[in-house]
Amino acid sequence: MAAVLGTLAPVLVGCGGGDDDSDDGRRPSGEHVTIKVPADAPTISAAVSLAKPGDLVLVAPGVYRESVKISKARVTLRGESRDKVVIDGRLQQPNGVVVSAPGVAVENLTVRNNTQNGVLVTGSAKAAAGLPGQSGGYDTGDEPVTFLKSFLVSRVTATRNGLYGIYAFSAQNGVIEHSYTSGSADSGIYVGQCKPCRIVVRDNIAELNAVGYEGTNASGDMYVVGNRLVGNRVGLTTNSDHQEKLLPQKDAVIAGNLIADNQQAATPEQADGGWGIGVGVDGGSANRFIRNRISGNTNAGLVITATADIKPDGNQVLDNTFSRNGVDVGWTFPTATKGRGNCLRGNELRKTVPARLATTASCPRPAQSSSPSGTWTKPTAPGGIPFTEVAAPKRQPQFPNAKTTGATAVPAAPALPDPADIRLPSTSLLAAAARVLTS
Repeated sequence: MAAVLGTLAPVLVGCGGGDDDSDDGRRPSGEHVTIKVPADAPTISAAVSLAKPGDLVLVAPGVYRESVKISKARVTLRGESRDKVVIDGRLQQPNGVVVSAPGVAVENLTVRNNTQNGVLVTGSAKAAAGLPGQSGGYDTGDEPVTFLKSFLVSRVTATRNGLYGIYAFSAQNGVIEHSYTSGSADSGIYVGQCKPCRIVVRDNIAELNAVGYEGTNASGDMYVVGNRLVGNRVGLTTNSDHQEKLLPQKDAVIAGNLIADNQQAATPEQADGGWGIGVGVDGGSANRFIRNRISGNTNAGLVITATADIKPDGNQVLDNTFSRNGVDVGWTFPTATKGRGNCLRGNELRKTVPARLATTASCPRPAQSSSPSGTWTKPTAPGGIPFTEVAAPKRQPQFPNAKTTGATAVPAAPALPDPADIRLPSTSLLAAAARVLTS
């Protein structure tokens, strides 16, 4: 460490920073530095240990076989090259990057081959320690709910991870954007256990995962907008689950997404066997699905169902375009738990189960009105492949001026989108999706 500090000393003199007044006398307060890996520190973890709030850890191309833990506020971790800066877990560690402090940004790098998560952002000490999560989801027992407040994950590629690619658990006030996930054995992007979330998941690509996006017990100011969820086993789910706290799931906005062709065989199998579904609502309530393009899902475009004891109430399906799905919208309640007040308006539909839902369950609908239920013939799901064998991702867009831009200031709370401003995705994106899946 002395050698590292000696290398950094010329950088730190006269341009320090952070919330502390000094850095052992070498760093004045009020300014921030860039710590380069490996020029100033031999590993990413070593650079993070030197960083103060407001600093940038800038990583040169290379494969870094380490698990990076960021427990200092307002540190930016950025790769110089998104596809050439690789944090590789070698299937020997649970997480690639763990963020447990507010105001942290993780940008422009690839995280792969972790037994649990590529990037984990969390206020849970148990989750940060990698203790739970062996069977999907995080059951933290009697640990009190503690939120990490404010985060940013941007232009990250997360591939071939054993649970989730990018995972925000027990966190609030954050953004996951411009990222790519594939080969996740559970879901590519996951938001869990937050209320109110105040989280925006926007402009991401999720393909070749068991599930593209999953929101479990993620309620209140939760926005999933403008994403491309194509070629997974299931495109998107929003659900309630007793394995996590803050039941039930409520009040998410799912808008302007392309959710297509989610029956890809060369993917990891989902734990409950989901297959060929664009959107699944399982015990979630008061969610709004607005102007999504949902196409080519062989089982169903959008399914509303109930968990064993948590009913889905008051979901609204508004102005979406459905095409080429086995069933466009299907409501099915196989147990005594029934939904109420779910409704549709303004959608392009071909087939619903039960039939004529657009007429019999038109919005607005009384909150206590019983939602009808039906069944349909579902295709048989093929066997999956190990997450370690999923196709490698193609090169993804870079963070602009990654080497010269300073640290990213993460706001205390993100600006939330106005659903009225979110448009239906163009039909041209379906052709682009088909090219990706067949190339």
